[in-house]
Amino acid sequence: MQILENFVNLVDNLSDKIGHIVGWMTSLMVLVVFYDTVMRYAFNEGNVALQELEWHLFAIVFLLGAAYTLKEGGHVRVDILYVGLSKKAKAWIDFLGVFVFLIPFSVMVILSTKGFIMNSWAIREISPDPGGLPARYILKTMIPLGFSLLIVQGLSEAAKNFMIILGYNRKVTSKQQGDDS
Repeated sequence: MQILENFVNLVDNLSDKIGHIVGWMTSLMVLVVFYDTVMRYAFNEGNVALQELEWHLFAIVFLLGAAYTLKEGGHVRVDILYVGLSKKAKAWIDFLGVFVFLIPFSVMVILSTKGFIMNSWAIREISPDPGGLPARYILKTMIPLGFSLLIVQGLSEAAKNFMIILGYNRKVTSKQQGDDS
């Protein structure tokens, strides 16, 4: 169990660090959107690069923040049946969900975007709009990176749930498990 606990701690610490960075990126995104909105509507001055930066930041926040959100139990779930279950039953559902849904979907996204991203790198893709941002291929690389982080965090969540199933008491449990038994 110590190996699982060490893995969980390592992955959770990585997700915490990335979550902290994503939090600051979110703040930056708000400032960029605010500045762009003021410039467009108050001074009638638009900037293509600034508008693209807004959605580039949003994409990075979404893709890199997904693993941290999973760690914190922030993803949407249907609680109609789940909420009344025991801690062990919830652990079984979450454990199986990682291997039946999360990992296969994430692998599918990574594999299906490989050619798209490789082509973008091969041509050193830039924005097609005049005044747009360069290096769009770096943004597209965030897709497999984000889903890879999601897989690793999913494995951490599966390990936490496996320990619950076996009755091993960790010092820190997943927030999605709650305090009920």
